[in-house]
Amino acid sequence: MTETPDDDTSRPPDAPKGADRRSPDEPHAVCWDLPHDLPIVSKARAMVRETLTAWTLHHLADDVVLVTGELLANAIVHGEPVVRFSMRAGADELRIEVTDRGPGRLRRLVLDAEAVHGRGLTIVGALAHDHGVTHLPGRPGKTVWARWRFSPHGETTG
Repeated sequence: MTETPDDDTSRPPDAPKGADRRSPDEPHAVCWDLPHDLPIVSKARAMVRETLTAWTLHHLADDVVLVTGELLANAIVHGEPVVRFSMRAGADELRIEVTDRGPGRLRRLVLDAEAVHGRGLTIVGALAHDHGVTHLPGRPGKTVWARWRFSPHGETTG
């Protein structure tokens, strides 16, 4: 796993690599290039939970971890390497992004009650305040993102 933190200088030794502990008013960011291998999804979910705890955003962790797993699994199963996960938090918003180089487009499936796959984007839509996709300009690939808004005191809004 390759790590590209925006600012790793304030990371305490017990925080996940790429996580930082700055004042709640300052932005936080991590960026990880992940292997194109499904077992990494579990490890990435644990790293996201640890990072959110280090950023004192643990109240968002359950939803963000679930959405992270859905987006990463989709990128690994349906996309192409390199898969990059980014997470940024500002004073009132948390945003995650998963980028892959696959040419495929996202689509919502019409499913019956017996379907065992295909509900990932519906789950993302139910848990995040907003989500979407941005196609990479001039090359194959896309970034699927989700975001959560919260008050400066930590309560989720919206």
